[in-house]
Amino acid sequence: MSVEALLARGRAASERLMVDACVIRRKTGETTDEQTGVITPVYATLYTGKCRVQQAGGATPAEAGEAYRLMLRLEVQVPMSIVGLEVGDEVELTSSPLDPDLVGRTFFVRDLAHKTHATARRVGVEEATS
Repeated sequence: MSVEALLARGRAASERLMVDACVIRRKTGETTDEQTGVITPVYATLYTGKCRVQQAGGATPAEAGEAYRLMLRLEVQVPMSIVGLEVGDEVELTSSPLDPDLVGRTFFVRDLAHKTHATARRVGVEEATS
């Protein structure tokens, strides 16, 4: 069996484990309501589809002003066909049949991993808790 065929089988197996769904977006600007002064971010959607969330490491304490926060490190896996992601992109979980507590959580891309024989695009993300 060729390396390409073996890798295709590995990618198909990896995608079968992607039972969650997410949307990945990038902030492209913002608009201001002239009546209220409310600033609303504007996003470009980069990907909508299946994914898998894995715990990558422990929580790191951080302080923002007087607020104590924990920065949770996770890994979001998406199909290898997803390209062009950048640090700072947002990942929002829209469905998670096996862990409903993930739905609605938003993570920020912090690490990008690249390798020749990857079976999934593994993206290091962070979630700030309060």
